[in-house]
Amino acid sequence: MNINLDTMSHKELETLLDDVKTAIKSAYERDRIEARKAAEKAAAEFGFSLDEVSSGAKKAKGAKAAAKYANPSDKSQTWTGKGRQPNWYRDMISQGTSPDDLAV
Repeated sequence: MNINLDTMSHKELETLLDDVKTAIKSAYERDRIEARKAAEKAAAEFGFSLDEVSSGAKKAKGAKAAAKYANPSDKSQTWTGKGRQPNWYRDMISQGTSPDDLAV
């Protein structure tokens, strides 16, 4: 299909653009349905439904680490020891408090 865009009016180009956007949405939906069918087939080969496989991944992602340190003056402020140090922890360590004194 050869379309000479240079000879089309702006109205024709806008119509063509709308048609292309509609076709892209349709193709995306067809591809999504085919991908789901392929995923369901792959899960079935192992004896699972797709929901069983995907729900397991969501549970693992949501697991949170237990608090390892707590602010002695406000026990609601805790830190797992991973990631960026909270201000209260950094301030207390800089004032000479031992991390062992802040352990939960």
